[in-house]
Amino acid sequence: MKNTALTLALLLTTGLFGLQAQADGDAQAGEKLFKRLCGGCHQVGSDARGGFGPQLNGVIGRKAGTTTGYQYSDAMKTSGVVWSRETLAKYVADPKSVVAGTRMIFWGISDQEKIENLLAYLQTFPAQP
Repeated sequence: MKNTALTLALLLTTGLFGLQAQADGDAQAGEKLFKRLCGGCHQVGSDARGGFGPQLNGVIGRKAGTTTGYQYSDAMKTSGVVWSRETLAKYVADPKSVVAGTRMIFWGISDQEKIENLLAYLQTFPAQP
């Protein structure tokens, strides 16, 4: 009986940690998605700079419209949004529903797993000094 209870507890714990890891996303899959869908406008990494879109180093935790080297729309600058995982996930899914008037031309990603993967990848790039 003790062994059954212990085995059940171990399985439940392993399952819960497995779900958390899955919920956090796969950074390698996110890298592929970033290169395909985002990399034409955005950059990440030590040499990242603004171009057609702002660089995204340290985006999670940053106030929208504040990174240097990019000319943001008034809508983005005055949105008051701080990019948490949740707000960024909503933005990636449907940009105009989070910041009406954004200049970002993107149809959105509806697959939550892809969004989590993308966010996991972005989190590997801290803000640059």
